[in-house]
Amino acid sequence: MASSTTTNVNTMTVYDFPVGPYPTRVRIAIAEKKLQMKIRFELVDLYKGEHKKPEFSEQKNYSGTLPVLELANGTLISECTAITQYLDTLDGAPSLTGSTPLEQGIIHMMSKRAEIELLDAISVYFHHGTPGLGPLVELYQNPEWGFRQRDKALRGMHYFDKVLQQQPFIAGDKFSMADITVIGGLVFAAIVNLEIPAECRALLSWYERMKSRESVATQPAFSS
Repeated sequence: MASSTTTNVNTMTVYDFPVGPYPTRVRIAIAEKKLQMKIRFELVDLYKGEHKKPEFSEQKNYSGTLPVLELANGTLISECTAITQYLDTLDGAPSLTGSTPLEQGIIHMMSKRAEIELLDAISVYFHHGTPGLGPLVELYQNPEWGFRQRDKALRGMHYFDKVLQQQPFIAGDKFSMADITVIGGLVFAAIVNLEIPAECRALLSWYERMKSRESVATQPAFSS
């Protein structure tokens, strides 16, 4: 069993767009687990719409989204939470997704909230309230819906600010997948020039701490 796991780890591929908010989430998890040398990254250019072409959407990910993890046996895992869960438990010592039922429940709850209230809301704003990926990819846009989701994301920032007034990390006392998800949201916020409100001092302070963390600071999204 152990040898099979080792083989899989050494031959994994991540279909990736390095500066993308969602791929950045998985890249941070990979860095936290120190798996960088055991994973091959393959570029899928979002601005060229490569993720929507049949050779990707029909062969790699039906949803036409990134990132996607491919194992040695051809198994494909998409969705950031699922990929992170898999990578985090490979060594039998999960550090990002919880080691007890309570930790797992809280982390998954807060990560899902971060997706709904912040990251996915900004994604909708990007695709509908801004030029997004350009006319070749954005075949339909609803600006009103996009701006509603922008406002939802701002409310989400205020929510996470309140959370961080009470505890050092998004899900409690330790860095976790929930923190990674919020980081992804704030990466996306920077892309669409959506600033963290100045009054969200706890969130701003937390984000500065996160950006100095090695697994975050080394990501392409923070290199510019």
